[in-house]
Amino acid sequence: MKHICKDDVVNIPEGVTVEVKARQVRVTGPRGTLSRDLRHIQMDIQRPSKSQLRVIVWKGGRKHIACIRTVCSHISNLIKGVTVGFEYKLRYVYAHFPISVNINTADHSVEIRNFLGERVARKVLLDESVSVSQSPAQKDELVLSGNDVDLVSQCAASIQQSTRVRNKDIRKFLDGIYVSEKTTVVKEN
Repeated sequence: MKHICKDDVVNIPEGVTVEVKARQVRVTGPRGTLSRDLRHIQMDIQRPSKSQLRVIVWKGGRKHIACIRTVCSHISNLIKGVTVGFEYKLRYVYAHFPISVNINTADHSVEIRNFLGERVARKVLLDESVSVSQSPAQKDELVLSGNDVDLVSQCAASIQQSTRVRNKDIRKFLDGIYVSEKTTVVKEN
């Protein structure tokens, strides 16, 4: 069944400017600027007031209407990224061989050594906009932070996937680097 008109509203907080031109959204806030190209989805993005953004689908089926919430979530993530940012914490887990992680700032990569006692070093390239550091408070913890949730989570997933155990029983060999916490850079009081 086709619906004639379906819409959803995204609220824009104070101190954040959102520009929309031909379904290309650009969000500017205190932490920087993020943009997203949404031209592959057929819908209207209107600005009814200064503090709201309205996403509309005309004559859409079930799957087309589901895109409304997806677009609203993308815009909300952009707004959250430029206001509070995203931070992922990863913990090293090992039973016998201690994993050592070196952060290489020259080519913006992370080098993982001594995983399951292997001599080979695993190198994971990270995006330029994602900052990586060792946690000062917690032993064996890596902290990834940035404004774009897609890039921060992709870097965390790349590090986690690089230490996947192959050709062994994964119930017994639980070694690896796992995402332990997903928070924001700016902490709430």
